[in-house]
Amino acid sequence: MSKLETAKGFKHSKPGLMLGIGSSAFGAFGIVKDLKKARAEADTLKLINAAVGAVALLTGTLLLVRELRQLASSDVPDILAD
Repeated sequence: MSKLETAKGFKHSKPGLMLGIGSSAFGAFGIVKDLKKARAEADTLKLINAAVGAVALLTGTLLLVRELRQLASSDVPDILAD
């Protein structure tokens, strides 16, 4: 397996997914900062932008969690299968 194939596979591995979730957690700090700044300035457009960013970050995190769960469930052998 080449280094490029290994790097591409990392994104869909358990450590890769955990890294993605961790990155999303750090991204949340920026979103919170933007929300506070927009509210302090009473800038509606910046507030909407920060809220949309928060929803996008949440959606991305939920997708990563779902993929992590699917990966974990595929690792467990089905004992009851005939």
